[in-house]
Amino acid sequence: MKRQQTRIVTFVAMTLSGLCGLAQAAQPDKPANATGAVSGPQAPPPGDSDSVETVVVTGFNAALERSLAEKRAADSVIEVVSAEDIGKLPDKNVADAVQRVPGVNIASGSGGQGGFSENDRVSIRGTSPSLTQTTINGHSVATGDWFIGDQTNTVGRSVSFTLLPSEIVGSVQVEKSSQADYIEGGTVGNVNVVTRKPLDLKKKLTAELTAQGLYSDAPGTKDPQLNALVGWKNPDNTIGVLFQGFYEARHERRDGQELLTLGQGTIGQAVGTPGVPADPVAVAHPDLAGVVYPTQIGSAEFTQHSKRTGGLFDLEFQPTDALQLDVNGFYSHFAADNYNTNFMASPANELATADPTTGWGIPTSYTVVNGTLESATFPNARFNPNNPGASVYPGVRDSIARPGAFSSASYVDFDTKFQATDALSLTSQIGYTRGIGQTPHDDGYEAFLINSPLVYQMHGITAPAIVQFPGVDTTNFNSDNVVNGGSFAAAVKVTDEETYGQVDGALTLDQGILHSIKFGVRYSSHKRTELGTNFSCAALNSGDPCLTTPNLVLPKPAWNGGVSPNNFGSAIGFGPGYLQHYWVLDPNAVAAWQASYENVSTGPNYQGNFTIEEKDAAGYGMVLLRGERWRGNIGLRLVNTRQDGSAFDTDPVNPAAPGVPTSSSHTYNDVLPSANLKVDLTKDLLARFAASKTLSRADYSALSPAVTLNNLDLTGNGGNADLKPVRSNNYDAGLEWYFAPQSILSVGLFYMDMPSYVTFGNNTRQLFDTQTGKLAAFAVTSPFNIAARNEGVEVAWQQPLGWGFGALANYTYANGRSADGQSLVGSSKSTTNAELYYDHNGLNVRVSYTYRSAFLVGLANVTQQFEAGLANVAATVTYRLNDNVLLTFDGLNLNNPRLKYYANAAQPEAFYSNGRQYYLGVLLSL
Repeated sequence: MKRQQTRIVTFVAMTLSGLCGLAQAAQPDKPANATGAVSGPQAPPPGDSDSVETVVVTGFNAALERSLAEKRAADSVIEVVSAEDIGKLPDKNVADAVQRVPGVNIASGSGGQGGFSENDRVSIRGTSPSLTQTTINGHSVATGDWFIGDQTNTVGRSVSFTLLPSEIVGSVQVEKSSQADYIEGGTVGNVNVVTRKPLDLKKKLTAELTAQGLYSDAPGTKDPQLNALVGWKNPDNTIGVLFQGFYEARHERRDGQELLTLGQGTIGQAVGTPGVPADPVAVAHPDLAGVVYPTQIGSAEFTQHSKRTGGLFDLEFQPTDALQLDVNGFYSHFAADNYNTNFMASPANELATADPTTGWGIPTSYTVVNGTLESATFPNARFNPNNPGASVYPGVRDSIARPGAFSSASYVDFDTKFQATDALSLTSQIGYTRGIGQTPHDDGYEAFLINSPLVYQMHGITAPAIVQFPGVDTTNFNSDNVVNGGSFAAAVKVTDEETYGQVDGALTLDQGILHSIKFGVRYSSHKRTELGTNFSCAALNSGDPCLTTPNLVLPKPAWNGGVSPNNFGSAIGFGPGYLQHYWVLDPNAVAAWQASYENVSTGPNYQGNFTIEEKDAAGYGMVLLRGERWRGNIGLRLVNTRQDGSAFDTDPVNPAAPGVPTSSSHTYNDVLPSANLKVDLTKDLLARFAASKTLSRADYSALSPAVTLNNLDLTGNGGNADLKPVRSNNYDAGLEWYFAPQSILSVGLFYMDMPSYVTFGNNTRQLFDTQTGKLAAFAVTSPFNIAARNEGVEVAWQQPLGWGFGALANYTYANGRSADGQSLVGSSKSTTNAELYYDHNGLNVRVSYTYRSAFLVGLANVTQQFEAGLANVAATVTYRLNDNVLLTFDGLNLNNPRLKYYANAAQPEAFYSNGRQYYLGVLLSL
């Protein structure tokens, strides 16, 4: 660790020495300008200003020009996306807006969740979203997650971009190299969303209304999209007010096939040992000993009706030229009622309950590929009503309704800017931010398929698996082949909140190469709480759980004859032989059934609840340096972190007890040096160099000693209170050639050395199964620190082509590995973006293509889950009828991409399709 820090300090010292050398070698013969820097390539050309032709660039070209100007002027390595008009970006949330800049990756779901049609997470240079810090106007923002799997698992400190509509954006800054004045927390970089300010508006009164209709072709639905902005400022430009509001409804339908916990099911040995009897399957077929198999193969349909509502306000007051006050607030609520149904073939039920006397559960034919049972045919599995536990169930049917699920994000922030003297300026920022993710009730009903044979055939990751239940009508819930399986219910609420305050100062010196110094302090108090509740059955006698195998006491839920859509699975390759048609319960019927039988709270989910409190204090100093054709900064940030966690752990004396309170406390200090250097090699060519030490604190849920369990497959996720922050030593070098207006050709190299990266390992623990009321062996995944590195290159090109046409393209190569040779979460080796646009006479057309190669998404239960390479095509068309009316059209996911997830080439885990989305509307402005 000391060696790496010495390397950074040495780089800083060498940079300072080099800057001094540049200053001595290039002392100007002409005086410096008012800022202390000699006029360089960014200054206006000399000559008679009256003779210079003025070219006014508007619309999308103006946005490109502003973005490049801000990128070029920055000391650090950044990318910038600007809104082309007030209130208008051709994307649906901030993740969409930044996905096309070099080095940025986006994802629509975390490990085990699968992907959706709207992007939700942002990462930089092929790393985990947890290592990218997201801020709004330079301050923290807390968010929640709507999906219950993200609410209870380790998805990290990353912000859910589902809550950040693009309409709030004035610009987005993707900061790839660090500076001492950046808030610590982004190991690999920061995404800073800059909202609009009323005093920056061009007109005294600005009013806009965007109304769109959304058509989603998978569910075949139409939904409204409304966004409004009103801004006013007085004639003296001293008081300004801005209000924004948004209402965006959306229906989602995702067709999928899920192969659950593949690799966790393993056929035993043909020869028994003490305490471990011989496996009947291996006895019948010795070549199957040790072979892994898919525990379940399910036809999964996910539906959701979401509503994103909220708004933003900003009040600016500038009573004098020296003082400016700003109050800014934001609220976003994502209502996400969702329903997940899954009709699963269950090889695990067959193989785990194999009976050598009857032949049940023993395949009559099969194929093995790379140690995986790729196909199998099982004989008719009979049901014994006198001994249900010894019966074989070739099919399992889950119906899970989550009414009222939602996430939210909010903040209120107060900023001041005070010019104390001509040389000294002071700024301050205080605020509070809160995020919530909640599932008020997770209503689950389960049924079993009996008296049926089972046939399945996998095709690796190239295509979904064929699944058949010969002779069974899978569209009839009232069939004698379907028996009541019971239920499961839970509730969870995660609250994330932070109070923060900081003061910064900047003192202009203009002493040789020493232009100015900047300094500041910051303090924040953060609290993350997860509170879950379990439910049990009130309809049966005390101590008799609702979920048995099967439950023959409770009646079935009401069925209204619903079946899967006729075209279910067609986009992912379903056809003859696939489990495509099956009965579907109405989610209201599932909720009503739960309300009748699974309605008594058994108290907190002790094994999953936790609270993490974190107090961070930081101070920094930074020197800004200028020369004839160069500029840069060198700084140091000192950070103190105190973390206190509380949760419940397994009682070592009575493991079946709810749990015993446990707590942890850690304090650590970090010294974070940084340096940035920009050199104008020629009028249009500049070079950049940067080095820094950064950190990202471990995910809150990863710091908890609590364990979240999945009783269906006996897996769990646990925390590690002793996790260290992910620290990184980062180096950047690049060239940027601004060869024409709105044009750039650039190349950049990056290297990250992370001695304390976080990865995951598995262990088996005896924990309490709340469904059976007994102890069981759970495979629990827990995080730990390990060394890792990430290195790569970025190449970008952007240029108008003439006649209103233009194009941009970029490519990022990232190679990330942990010390044990494993892939890093989020690490795509190749990311490609290309866009062709036309912008002339009020007509703007943009067609974009994005591609990212395969990457590790995260964990699906206890196994690593990768997503195969994915391409996406989108298009935007706008036409300005006049100064007040703009017609808009947006098309997303136009190629209807098929999302494929896998553990390895022979072990697929999921296939999904979300369909296409089309937006047609009008923007009205005053």
